[in-house]
Amino acid sequence: MKSLFKQIVKNTIYILGIIPANVYLVWEKLQRIYLNERTSKKFRFCGYGLSLTPPLFLMNKHYMQIGNNFFSQPGLRMECIVEYNNIKYNPLLVIGNNVSINFYCHIGCLNKIYIGDNVMIGSHVLIEDHSHGTIQEIETPVAKRNLHSKGPIIIEDNVWIGENVCILENVTIGRCSIIGANAVVTHNIPPYSVAVGAPAKVVKSIH
Repeated sequence: MKSLFKQIVKNTIYILGIIPANVYLVWEKLQRIYLNERTSKKFRFCGYGLSLTPPLFLMNKHYMQIGNNFFSQPGLRMECIVEYNNIKYNPLLVIGNNVSINFYCHIGCLNKIYIGDNVMIGSHVLIEDHSHGTIQEIETPVAKRNLHSKGPIIIEDNVWIGENVCILENVTIGRCSIIGANAVVTHNIPPYSVAVGAPAKVVKSIH
């Protein structure tokens, strides 16, 4: 409630012109610098050049390792799940250097997610290495099923992931590949490939 009130006051001040626009923008810039400085100290490791844009949600940051020059647009949600239904997990989320993430992406890690260097991720992308339950739990209410991971997600260097893509558990996307918009990646994608569709299939080699 306090944060909402502060935002309303700031916007009102800006609209009424009580504070010149350039001063307001400097204030916003200083807030972002403070956010990034404070957040970078809570990761397991964080390189230089961190640039996070609020609003964002980060859960269990000490299980995340962030490389140099990481940039995200507003709406990023990154979660490392360490306990669910009284079962403990040991997740690891590793992001390489020069990675950029567009608006409103969700990365959920129960096992391991590795994102290599120079990866570009479009808006509204889901990357999740686990699921609710197994076939044996199909009669159990979804919220009460245990979380399971069939294997890690590995996204190698120089991969471009388009808008609205879903990348699911136990998948490797090879280096220099392109995943087209709205694809659902359920199987490995070889290096230097263009993959589209649901489920994603390789339609072109770019090697």
